[in-house]
Amino acid sequence: MLNTITLGSLILAGTSACATKGFVRGEVTNVNQRVETLSQSLETTQESIKQNQQRIAEVDKKTEQAGLWARDAQTSAVTAQSAATAAADQASAANAKIEAVDAASRRLVYEVVINEDEGNFKFGSAKLPAEVAHRIDQMVADLKENPRGNFVEIEGHTDSVGDSAVNHRIGQERAEAVRRYLYEQHQVPLHKINVISYGEDKPVAPNTTSQGRAQNRRIVIRVLA
Repeated sequence: MLNTITLGSLILAGTSACATKGFVRGEVTNVNQRVETLSQSLETTQESIKQNQQRIAEVDKKTEQAGLWARDAQTSAVTAQSAATAAADQASAANAKIEAVDAASRRLVYEVVINEDEGNFKFGSAKLPAEVAHRIDQMVADLKENPRGNFVEIEGHTDSVGDSAVNHRIGQERAEAVRRYLYEQHQVPLHKINVISYGEDKPVAPNTTSQGRAQNRRIVIRVLA
């Protein structure tokens, strides 16, 4: 009886051992498959990382090239702007020389000075008085009878009362009023008329007296050949 029990126990033990080994083998196989899957996934991830790094390097290279192109374009633009500015300065200087030579070559053939004693503009006003218009009409009639020039210069002058900038503006407006009258009433071409304001800068009499200030508030019209 003892032997039978012992033999049965061994058989059962052997069966249990076989089952355990089979289970272990199955688990090992599962683990190996998982490891292999993870290895493949890791390789795929590493390959993706490598490709991404290559793309990043390409983007960095293109970005660097774009930066170089942008810097070159900016440098070219600055150079072009400098060249344009220099050309404009040269053109302005050339025009100034031409005007200076042209002005120096002209000679005065007729001059009219109209100050306040002769009915010039009222204080602080640029409205053309009737007396000034009459003097201009006389000048034009004289020039028609005896043509002696083909260019007109008009100067606006003021006294020293008030702000110098305001005086300069008033002198300019008075000279412009005379030019407009010559163009509208006597058809003198505008390109034949030059106006300038000296404001209070060129007095012909002291500004300390009312008589002196009246003389300084004047319009000077010059006809040049």
